[in-house]
Amino acid sequence: MKLFICIDDTDEIGTKGTGELAQELIDAIHQQALGQCSAITRHQLYVHPDIPYTSHNSAMCFEVLTEARHYGTLSGMAQQFLLTQSAAGSDPGLCIAPAESLDAARIIAFGQAAKREVLTRAEAYQLAFELGVHLSEHGGRGDGVIGALAGVGLRLSGRDGRCKGRLKVEAEQLTVTQLLAHPEIDAVTTPAGEVLAPETMITLLDKVKTVWWDHRNTLLVVADGDRWINAQKPHLKEY
Repeated sequence: MKLFICIDDTDEIGTKGTGELAQELIDAIHQQALGQCSAITRHQLYVHPDIPYTSHNSAMCFEVLTEARHYGTLSGMAQQFLLTQSAAGSDPGLCIAPAESLDAARIIAFGQAAKREVLTRAEAYQLAFELGVHLSEHGGRGDGVIGALAGVGLRLSGRDGRCKGRLKVEAEQLTVTQLLAHPEIDAVTTPAGEVLAPETMITLLDKVKTVWWDHRNTLLVVADGDRWINAQKPHLKEY
């Protein structure tokens, strides 16, 4: 079975970030042979004075391929992990959702709403109950349940989020074909969805990062004069 796991609001200024904790949770799942995890995606949520957050108000989500018999162990471990590893003063939330039985349209709509309006814990719990997904809070006010549920919806949409971490590349200039050989790049396109010719040379600047687009780790490239470069921070804001 495939599970979506998302955590939110686990950190405070000066402590491990939510992305780092998500990676540690993945490492624990692998160490205990409970499943095979995907890369992590970071999903930007609504920034508003009525929403408390540490720095950017973003949730971290990943997928786990596992056996149904491991669900209880995996769920218990994830809950205990947040209880013990989240920063004091944070408001951690956890969502675990089985892909096979999800009402995709409703949870995606919740995720998209969380990018543009203030939602409540009550709304999150009501939807989680109706969809039959695990949603739990593990400290503080528990507001992280909103982002945790929203993050699953945004990941499931296949068109939201930056993939966590920067990519290690072997040269400052690579062709599209060479980039597609990288184990963490599934596609190379422009923000408009244009696919470049395989021999097109891409100049790689600063941090090389992919986004979650069409359910794939996608390297976005943009024209810069007479050359193509990897999309820079201003181009990635909407993700």
